[in-house]
Amino acid sequence: MKKGLIMAVALLASGSVFAATDHYILRDGNHVQHLKVTKLGNEYNVTADVDFEPNPDEVGKSACSAQVSGDAKAAGENELVLKKHIEGEARSCTVKVHLTPNGAKLDQSEECNYFAAGICHFSSDGKELLKIK
Repeated sequence: MKKGLIMAVALLASGSVFAATDHYILRDGNHVQHLKVTKLGNEYNVTADVDFEPNPDEVGKSACSAQVSGDAKAAGENELVLKKHIEGEARSCTVKVHLTPNGAKLDQSEECNYFAAGICHFSSDGKELLKIK
């Protein structure tokens, strides 16, 4: 009886919590951007990472890599907002994720330069990161 009750509760709990992870990628010359969005129930976790090698028009610039991740809030039907606090300061990096049926576009606040310096940035500059299926 006890095992049956525990199994029934576990079955109900597992049905109400469904996790889904989507990956998005953009390669623009030597710049690669990756976005991972995980939805667990009504909660979101977002990871944005970039690996930039200088393009031919970026002579004298250095390669860089950066990442920002954390819990995100839904700001609309197709928009997520990730805020990452900058340690020791009263400012936060804000990355807005605009989801489309086939991908995502990213916009970052100026404070994100703390995490992504040089030629690196999280903004997709109006280009769409394509959803990997």
